[in-house]
Amino acid sequence: MRLLIVGRHGEEVISLLKKHGGAFEIVANNPEVVVSYGGDGTLMESEYFYPGVPKLYLKNSRIGKLGHNKSNEAIINHFAQGEYAVLEHIKLEATAQNETMLGLNDIVVHNKDPRHAIRYTVRLDAEAASQEIIGDGVVFATPLGSTGYYRSITDSYFESGLGLAFNNSTEQSDHIVLAENRAVTIEITRGPAVCYADNQKRFLELKEGDIIKVKKSSQIAKIIKV
Repeated sequence: MRLLIVGRHGEEVISLLKKHGGAFEIVANNPEVVVSYGGDGTLMESEYFYPGVPKLYLKNSRIGKLGHNKSNEAIINHFAQGEYAVLEHIKLEATAQNETMLGLNDIVVHNKDPRHAIRYTVRLDAEAASQEIIGDGVVFATPLGSTGYYRSITDSYFESGLGLAFNNSTEQSDHIVLAENRAVTIEITRGPAVCYADNQKRFLELKEGDIIKVKKSSQIAKIIKV
């Protein structure tokens, strides 16, 4: 099986893989499986660079919440013996300024200047726009990502659907969990704001009148569970 390793100190993983003889081939491109060696951020980075390719998540940090509780050696042993399943996870797609971003964890709209709140409205599908919301922004999360930024705002998580968390709003704005087929439109009524996906370096700067549309992506992420 052709494996590509993403993450620092990959030689530590290679030494574990070598124990299984010729079962694995370490490659630099066209992998059958991507080994994500790091924390949750490395997993998101792996999906960004190799979308749709199954990911085997190995931790080199105690902080990561999405990985296994087993040791890396035990995970590789199970994997080598075929004792695993490939689980599919939804991703989010955000479109603004004729550009599109994909997120495994979340799409975030946030005030660019921390000294000033932004103002925005929310529309679900064809419903009328909400009253103007004032705050630091909004977080759109997948079930996988709901244990991250979304949970820090709402003190909750969910296992299906799409989540909206309103970040530090001046008025009480309860979080919402929507069905997967719903689409959300945000209009910035006072900026400046930024929009970004996961921990990606790329982001979009938004101004008054800009519109962001967020929905479930047609792409899916595949994560291996032993």
